[in-house]
Amino acid sequence: MIVIAGLTKNPLPVIAGLLRALAICHCGLLPPRDWIRNPLCQPNNLQAKSTTERIPIMTAYERVVAARDKKRATSLDLINGIFDDFLEMHGDRRFADDKAIVAGIAYLENTPVTVIGIEKGHTVRERSMRNFGSAHPEGYRKALRQMKLAEKFKRPVICFIDTSGAYCGIGAEERGQGQAIAENLMEMMTLKTPIISIIIGEGGSGGALGLAAANEVWMLENSTYSVISPEGCASILWKDSSKAEEAAECLKLTAEDLLGFKIIEKIIAEGDLLVDGLRSQLVEAVKKYKAMQPEELTEQRYQRFRVI
Repeated sequence: MIVIAGLTKNPLPVIAGLLRALAICHCGLLPPRDWIRNPLCQPNNLQAKSTTERIPIMTAYERVVAARDKKRATSLDLINGIFDDFLEMHGDRRFADDKAIVAGIAYLENTPVTVIGIEKGHTVRERSMRNFGSAHPEGYRKALRQMKLAEKFKRPVICFIDTSGAYCGIGAEERGQGQAIAENLMEMMTLKTPIISIIIGEGGSGGALGLAAANEVWMLENSTYSVISPEGCASILWKDSSKAEEAAECLKLTAEDLLGFKIIEKIIAEGDLLVDGLRSQLVEAVKKYKAMQPEELTEQRYQRFRVI
C-alpha cells in the first residue's frame, strides 16, 4: 500500500483491512484459524554489496527506461515474427479472459509449441485494453490452463515476459492474485514438458515470476528483472520515488547483473536480427530439452532453482 501511494502521489482510500488476513478470509481464500494479526518480522535494510568496479555501457536506470520504451517489441510482435500459424486461445474457464496475457499454439519451424506472453501493446488504446501488461488472476490461470494442455500433448512451452507487476487492484486481490501466481509456480516446477521463459522488457516482481519457473530464463540485453520497481523500492526505503536511479543500482536488476548471479542463463542481443536470432536459439533449446525424459526435465528445473 505504501508503494502504491508513493508511486501515484495520492493517498489511498481507507479500505479496512484490504490486504489483511481478515479481508482475505472474507473472500474465501483463508480459513479463520489461519488469521495472523501480528507481524512475524521486520523489514531489513537494503545494502548494496561491494563489487569490482567497472564502467557500464548504460546505467541501471537507463536500462529500466529502455525496458519501458513503448516502441520496444511486444510479446505479440515477437510471437508473430518467430512462430508460424499462431492460434490464440482465450479464457481461464473460471472467470474471464484477461487480455494482458496472450496464449495459444503455434509452430516453431516444424515443431508444435505452446506460446504464452504478457502483452503491453503500443498505442494508448492498446495499452489500456491490455491493462498496461499487468495481469489479473484469470490471466495467470489462463496461462496455466495452456501449460497443462501443453503437457498433455507434449508441446514445449515458451513464455515472453514484459510486466511491471501483477495487477494490484481490489478485485484482483479478492479473486486470489497471490494464490494464482503461487499455483503457477507450483505447477510449473513439476510440468513434464520443456519451459523456456524470455524477459523482453520489464520483469517485475511476482507478476513476472508467475511465468518464469522454467528450465531456462533468458533476458534481452535492455530488459530488467527485479522484485520491485526502482520507484517502488525508493518509496519504501526513502519515502521518495524520485530516488529511483539510486534504487535501480542497488537492486542489481540488469541482464548482466543477473547473469553473474546465475539467475538467468542467457542474454539476447537486441537489434535488427533479434527475431532471427531468437528463433534459431529457441530451435536449439527446444531440440535439446525434447531429447530429455520428463523426469530429467523436472529434476533439471528443480536443481536450477536450488543452486541460486
